[in-house]
Amino acid sequence: MPAQMQAALGKLTGAVKEFSTAQRTLAIIGVAVLVLGGVALSSWLSRPALSPLFTSLSGADAAAVVEELDAQGVQYELADGGSTVMVPASQIYAQRINLAAAGIPANSDGAGYSLLDDMPMTSSEFQQEKTYQRALEGELARTIGAMDGVESATVRLAMPQETVFTETAGEPTASVFVRTRAGSTLGADQVQAITHLVAAGIPEMAPTDVAVVDASGQVLSAVGTGTTGLSGGEVSDYEERVRSSVQTLLDRVIGPGRSAVTVTAELDFDESQRTTETFDATKDTPPLASSTKTEEYTGTDQTATGVLGPDEDVVGPDGTGQGGAYKSTSEDVTNAINKTTEVVKAAPGAVQRQSIAVVVDSEAAAGLDLTELQATVAAAAGVDTTRGDTLALQAAAFDTTAAQDAAAALAAADAAAKADAQNALIRQAAIGGVVLIVLIVIGILMARRSRKSRREAVDLGVLPVLDGQGGATAQLEGLDVDALPVLPPAPLPTTPDPLAIKRAEISALADEQPEEVADLLRSWLSTPSGAR
Repeated sequence: MPAQMQAALGKLTGAVKEFSTAQRTLAIIGVAVLVLGGVALSSWLSRPALSPLFTSLSGADAAAVVEELDAQGVQYELADGGSTVMVPASQIYAQRINLAAAGIPANSDGAGYSLLDDMPMTSSEFQQEKTYQRALEGELARTIGAMDGVESATVRLAMPQETVFTETAGEPTASVFVRTRAGSTLGADQVQAITHLVAAGIPEMAPTDVAVVDASGQVLSAVGTGTTGLSGGEVSDYEERVRSSVQTLLDRVIGPGRSAVTVTAELDFDESQRTTETFDATKDTPPLASSTKTEEYTGTDQTATGVLGPDEDVVGPDGTGQGGAYKSTSEDVTNAINKTTEVVKAAPGAVQRQSIAVVVDSEAAAGLDLTELQATVAAAAGVDTTRGDTLALQAAAFDTTAAQDAAAALAAADAAAKADAQNALIRQAAIGGVVLIVLIVIGILMARRSRKSRREAVDLGVLPVLDGQGGATAQLEGLDVDALPVLPPAPLPTTPDPLAIKRAEISALADEQPEEVADLLRSWLSTPSGAR
């Protein structure tokens, strides 16, 4: 080991020996923390970046994917309750190809049309129908499961069986079970999208024939009625829209916070349909078809007349024969008639009536005409008195104590926040100053201890008195520096002093090897000047 490293190791050992028990404990803890931190940092740096291989997997598919990754020895992690598999980003595409080649995932939650691939040739018609129905259910479930907020979906179809013994078959119906993700709920628009999606995929199925139920057991759409809970949402939306319109107008007129608006509306959610047929004949229009039928009979005097009966009983009114005539004419004309069929379907959601109450601050409305203001508000809200709409507007003194208390509390909170920020800044500055002072003190103590460790006391013993004066000095000046260990060169001034260089080298040598220098000095001092 080089002499410099030995000297450094010796200094470190000496400094450690001078530590107290508390200092040694802190030193051991610090070394342990550094080692553990280095291990954690190295493991974190060596950890590969993971990316999702598959998401929203069923339990069976996730198990198959994990089993295949274990067989290949690929590192992976599970997330989202086991439905997401994470693998290193550098292997994601290769693993997808390998798993696809192995037929994984198999979409066990509803294989869809892949069920038809394994259908045997000897399957019966009933098996074919049921397999096709299962495939259709799986495809619909997978499509619904791809919607935002939907974790999984199950679709069951009730398809009526066609038979030749009945003229009409029952209407198909469907039930959809939806499990949403954590913190997500299905809105009315999404429920309508699900019902229309399922109805469009099944022949002769209407959206009202689809029932949608969530995992909590709430009926989102019932068969025959459609989306439930829609009326309440539409009423709230309408009331908020009208209230916002009126409130915006009043804020521009009398200022923000100077008015209050309340809207109560009743909507008609009954769906009705009216069919009207109108027939109108156009004048001067030639008929499409015309036919005339004429019948004419002419008789003689000998023509027998009377009532049917036996010949011997038939006699004329006067006992003699009379002449007769018959003529009949009929005409059939088919005219061109315009036929108009009008089908009017009233959509649900029409406004039956609404009530609006407006209160304005008396101070702000002091210079306003309340009658004109009421007419303006009625126009903005779309008030129709013929359907029973009402509008009430009055001026009253507003209670501003809550607003004043809120403003005072806000000002106090701002002042407290500023004071806390200032105190935190002072505390941080004080802590920083204390830490700086501690570091300076530790640095000074370490420097002094380092000097003490370099300046080791050497027992020179009792030296004899020399006869001549200046012999030791002459001996030191005649010291062969080249015979001593070579020290690393130190930076020299522009005009180096040879004597200063010699002294610096001797001082450095004494600091590095104090015992050897002491022995050398002892030998010099014990040797008479004449013998040196």
